[in-house]
Amino acid sequence: MRRYGLWAPAFIWPTEPEAVARAAREIEELGFGTFWVGGSPADDLALPEAILAATSELVVGTSIVDIWTSDGDRLAASHRRISDAYPGRFSLGVGSGHAPTAESKGQSYTKPLTRLRDLLTGPLATVPVAERMIAALGPKTLRTAGELTAGALPYLMPPAHTADARGILGDGPLLVPEQKIFLGTDAAVARQAGREALRLYLGLPNYTRQLIRYGLDESDLAGEGSDRFVDQAVVWGDDDRVRAGIDAHLAAGADQVAIQVLTETGIPRELPLAEWRRLSALLGLKG
Repeated sequence: MRRYGLWAPAFIWPTEPEAVARAAREIEELGFGTFWVGGSPADDLALPEAILAATSELVVGTSIVDIWTSDGDRLAASHRRISDAYPGRFSLGVGSGHAPTAESKGQSYTKPLTRLRDLLTGPLATVPVAERMIAALGPKTLRTAGELTAGALPYLMPPAHTADARGILGDGPLLVPEQKIFLGTDAAVARQAGREALRLYLGLPNYTRQLIRYGLDESDLAGEGSDRFVDQAVVWGDDDRVRAGIDAHLAAGADQVAIQVLTETGIPRELPLAEWRRLSALLGLKG
């Protein structure tokens, strides 16, 4: 597994097939090892399949398919279709999501880890262990990732969490944390971009409980979040500072970092191709 991957939500991808193919080919040419499709992609896995179809070596993963909004049997069938067509190039990441998502679907967010384990040992039992991963933050879920899947996909966590996760997983399982970055040195602009992207997570206890374990307190997570929270969640600054922030996860035991690039709007409104080109050069991947 290459050390650097990209992470971006499915909803910022274009809808035109040729535009998807052009972007996918450029991502591969830029030297990123994996593209992680975030934002709860649909269980038909149409976008991951389109990215794979346009490329020859790029690995694609989902980070993550939400178990509350997907059908296990349909997801397993989608995986089988893609795995048969593109062997060794697809990783199915699933996760137990959050209470608001479950409630929006008329479901009670109870025992999410049990539901996740039931999915992995039930409908997704046909997916080889080496081809599936799960979103994992707390110790129990991390242990489940090591037990039932190829590894863990933490999100929004600092390098200290990566180090703890590696300690729980041990040496074998994969560990691919997500890391947000902003390519700019203006503190006000970078922090505003961070706040635009992070607002959602301040209302999700699954994240805030873990963040308090890693140097933040309730005041950091109130309102729009403190500068300390934003600076922990988003690496920004000059090229050396950005690379050091990304590589801190590798030093802490990650196999790969799934890099999410923010723009001045926070989450980009379209694929941030210019920023990905700059990031590739910053990391020394191509050119």
